[in-house]
Amino acid sequence: MDSFSLFCTGALLAGGLYWFVCVLGPAEQKGKRAVDLSGGSISAEKVRDNYKQYWSFFRRPKEIETAEKVPDFVDTFYNLVTDIYEWGWGQSFHFSPFIPGKSHRDATRLHEEMAVDLIDVKPGDRILDVGCGVGGPMRAIAAHSRAKVVGITINDYQVNRARMHNKKAGLDSLCEVVCGNFLEMPFQDNSFDGAYSIEATCHAPKLEDVYAEVFRVLKPGSLYVSYEWVTTEKYRADNPEHVEVIQGIERGDALPGLRSYSDIAEAAKKVGFEIVKEKDLAKPPSLPWWNRLKMGRIAYWRNHILVIVLAAIGIAPKGTVDVHDMLFKTADYLTRGGDSGIFSPMHMILLRKPKEAPSKS
Repeated sequence: MDSFSLFCTGALLAGGLYWFVCVLGPAEQKGKRAVDLSGGSISAEKVRDNYKQYWSFFRRPKEIETAEKVPDFVDTFYNLVTDIYEWGWGQSFHFSPFIPGKSHRDATRLHEEMAVDLIDVKPGDRILDVGCGVGGPMRAIAAHSRAKVVGITINDYQVNRARMHNKKAGLDSLCEVVCGNFLEMPFQDNSFDGAYSIEATCHAPKLEDVYAEVFRVLKPGSLYVSYEWVTTEKYRADNPEHVEVIQGIERGDALPGLRSYSDIAEAAKKVGFEIVKEKDLAKPPSLPWWNRLKMGRIAYWRNHILVIVLAAIGIAPKGTVDVHDMLFKTADYLTRGGDSGIFSPMHMILLRKPKEAPSKS
């Protein structure tokens, strides 16, 4: 092969690599690099074992229906997936409706800002983020509202990531992160001016248990908004394909069991909340929230190849490949759930704690 042919071949390979990595979008999202992928608080040599432990929960389904087992189950899941989520998706671990002309990041931010606008808080108010993850929504909401946001997450690794991001964003004076179980929150009664949860309470075995805790810590008259994961009115329990999709979502997202949309208001009323508004934000005229999953398929394969290489040379933990593959399969189930209309990750319910809260004796 002459030098000209070698040059052309090299240029073609370089151009292809540039297209694969840069034109299709960088593998890393802001805040996490592929070479830093880990198992959260799990040591590198134990990631694969913990991945197997996570799947063992589904061989004992009754155990993940109890409040005693859920913290370990969810904590293990987020140790396994937090770095991959942050690397491949961003710092906000949730979906948002597609908005023409807006980037995914902007659509996500607007979805988060809407939550705090709904609960009508003022600058300086103290509000609660129920299941805050690494704090993407918390930072957007604090910057938008200038309220003081306290977030709670079960996962200690996420606490450290959130605090680091808060400081880096210059928002640590407005954002506080606490490690704890939202079924038993370490906060005083009547201590928050508002609260929100964005696709987080789906991890609770019983929705009324987490709603009761939110009710307890809210000041009388305050508002709480939640974006819930639900099966919709189109879901049919006697349809094998529907069941397969929903069970796939549950297994890939550490869910004790998805609830029906019709159960949400009942759980809220049971603990004393007043229903202010209820709406599925995924329904038309909203555009498909799952478009991002569809558009990310090529990026997934690029990222998966990179994860395989990093694991093979010992930079990423061995079990990272298994976790990444699990998340891709889950993305397919989520897409099918969205396409068929049987699943929504953004059933919004706005609740008020009565000014004269009834006794819960």
